[in-house]
Amino acid sequence: MTQNYQNMASALIHGGFSNDPWTGSVNVPIYQTSTYAQRGLGELVGGYEYSRTGNPTRAALESLMAELEEGVAAFAFATGMAATTAVLSLFHAKDRILISQNVYGGTYRVLANVFDHIDVQFSIVDTTDSRALENAMTADVKAILIESPANPLLTVTDIAAVASVAKKYGVITIVDNTFMTPYLQQPIRLGADIVLHSGTKYLGGHSDLLAGIVVVNSHALAEKIAFIQNATGGVLQPFDAFLLIRGIKTLGVRMDRHVENAEAIARYLQRHPAVKKIYYPGLEEAQGHHIQLKQARNGGAMISFELTEHYDYRKFFSAVRLVTLAESLGGVESLVCHPSTMTHAAFPKELRDKIGITDGLIRLSVGIEDKQDIVDDLEQAISFAEF
Repeated sequence: MTQNYQNMASALIHGGFSNDPWTGSVNVPIYQTSTYAQRGLGELVGGYEYSRTGNPTRAALESLMAELEEGVAAFAFATGMAATTAVLSLFHAKDRILISQNVYGGTYRVLANVFDHIDVQFSIVDTTDSRALENAMTADVKAILIESPANPLLTVTDIAAVASVAKKYGVITIVDNTFMTPYLQQPIRLGADIVLHSGTKYLGGHSDLLAGIVVVNSHALAEKIAFIQNATGGVLQPFDAFLLIRGIKTLGVRMDRHVENAEAIARYLQRHPAVKKIYYPGLEEAQGHHIQLKQARNGGAMISFELTEHYDYRKFFSAVRLVTLAESLGGVESLVCHPSTMTHAAFPKELRDKIGITDGLIRLSVGIEDKQDIVDDLEQAISFAEF
């Protein structure tokens, strides 16, 4: 934070370098250019030479995200998976990464089907269990990658506890903070080394862009990620960087409304006789609720639930009207998806069953519509799904 403000709500709007240093524009312009004129050999204007290496619009976004997550530096990529792939590119053959039991399906897929080609290993661990985590710390482990709350079962992991174990064994802690955003949770303050975001989700907030963010807590990691970003080239384009900056300016007010709606809908689902199980860390009865409130502002706006055997989840999906059946999350509109065949289809069925991603699991990204309208739509869809 700079001396001009103290609170996150102001940092979202004024963080980084939000004004254009060349013109004074209150919004950072879209520098839609691939290259930059040089005054002479080695004489760069503003330090820019080629937009894969650096672009002023992207740099403004990266500065903003570094400040919001209280990191040393941030890097913007074309997608969340491009950001994840860049971080995984830090590791070498025979290195092992420990991952949470339920993580985004794309993270599992890239580890199981891409990085296996260069023999980067991974093991799935219950990161909510410190003893299980310590037992998994073999000599080849180089990093622990977690989501908290995790996708799609909203499992809460104690980030500070994981970071403590990681430091004890000299390994890196990586936290995917997509579900929480820096407005609700700041993993670097809890001891994480690297924070990942799919900027496509809450940061952008309007389902109109793809983006990924990496934030690091050290200059050594910043140097490595900067090299990978430039060498591999999966950078965020200037127009999308501009849109993401604009989205972040309203992140606070949007998240407040998202969470207000989610809390009301979680209570509605909790009371509903058709709901067999609900996953929402904002409920007192939820797994890890006390840890969630220790490390985050609240339970966020993602809910997963299962209907009883008297209801057909397929009919439920066919009946939603206001809520949209679609991939992704974090937009202003409410979105519902079927993890088994959509976001987590990359998981083998036996693994999905083992960790609790059942065929009947429904994941709901609660939007900012009127909460009663969302409830009414869920109610009619549940009623339609009854056998």
